[in-house]
Amino acid sequence: MEELIQHLTPILKEVWGYIFPNEIELHWGILIVLYPYLTGLVAGAFILASLVKVFNVKELQPTYRLAMLTAMAFLIVAPLPLLAHLGHPEKAYEILITPNSASAMAMFGFVYAWYLMAVLCLEIWFEYRRDIILWSQKETGIKKWIHKIISLFSKDISEKAIHFDKKWVKIITIIGIPSAFLLHGYVGFIFGSVKANPWWSSVLMPIVFLFSAIVSGIAMVLVLYMIITPVRGKQLDILCLDKLASYLFYVMIIDFSLEALDFVHRIYESEESIKILAYLVSNKLFISLVVIQLFMGMLIPLTMIALIKIFKSPPDLKKMVYFISAILVQVGIFSTRWNIVIGGQLFSKSFRGLTVYKITFFGLEGFFASVIVFCLPFILLYVLTKILPPWEEARNP
Repeated sequence: MEELIQHLTPILKEVWGYIFPNEIELHWGILIVLYPYLTGLVAGAFILASLVKVFNVKELQPTYRLAMLTAMAFLIVAPLPLLAHLGHPEKAYEILITPNSASAMAMFGFVYAWYLMAVLCLEIWFEYRRDIILWSQKETGIKKWIHKIISLFSKDISEKAIHFDKKWVKIITIIGIPSAFLLHGYVGFIFGSVKANPWWSSVLMPIVFLFSAIVSGIAMVLVLYMIITPVRGKQLDILCLDKLASYLFYVMIIDFSLEALDFVHRIYESEESIKILAYLVSNKLFISLVVIQLFMGMLIPLTMIALIKIFKSPPDLKKMVYFISAILVQVGIFSTRWNIVIGGQLFSKSFRGLTVYKITFFGLEGFFASVIVFCLPFILLYVLTKILPPWEEARNP
């Protein structure tokens, strides 16, 4: 009891107005904020990759395989925040063996499995199959056997087989685009369908989630490409960077417009809660929403990219502006997820008070655990690039 009192005392000091006793502590913390952030990166990276295969945007070819592996790495890690929050993650398999169609959260397990197995794994396999076979013929030791197993001991690299692979890559990509929309739009649907919460309840929430996901995915691939390529001693493709920045700019404009429309819609709908939401934005979320999400994560990158596009700039200046803009976008998108997940829990159901969120540093859902989960996709991506190199020079002629 004494530990509980010590834990709640600093929180109670910052509680404003009237709240119910069971609303003092938030049920979802920083670990759950990571969940929509990670799934958004998956959907965004895949949609970026689809521009190459479906829409034949040749300038983005240097980032195609990197985008696919990035989507795979982040998708594998994406469920970990939810599994850690369950309390008994070892029972997560029951979602699949005892499906509950009435549960939006439970049905996401099937969306995830479909996207992982039927979309990402298959597209990567067909895209890499020829190269994997040739690698396995040249290599020795454990790497040879890893590639043999991944290729399913296939040996056919005839023109007919390669044409078949390319055909199926395009088919799976076409199927994967609406699947990517479903993957992250579904996350937005889960929040938007909570009618009792005026901060979440919005018909536009799935669409806002989707376009912010595309923004974050493009920005992440841009950052990774700009870091990895020089580290490997290679030259950055400036045409590829220009095209990435252009798509990032256009999607950010759409995302900004949708978020503004969504905010106006919430104000119009929230008659009873308008005062508490206004206080929430002007007080508890002012830094994370107005300063970080709006200015740092949206307006500043948009302005920087617009200026670099309007005025002819040297390549080095372009690279610096693109890199800084992409980093700011990542910070802004994470702040967006924070404002949705945390912000939606800060006000009382009575609409007469606000609580506060205090980050714990240790424990399964603490800050350090969240940092580890955030770093895992990058570690996994490093491993994937060693097994399946996405670089053009690694491809067999």
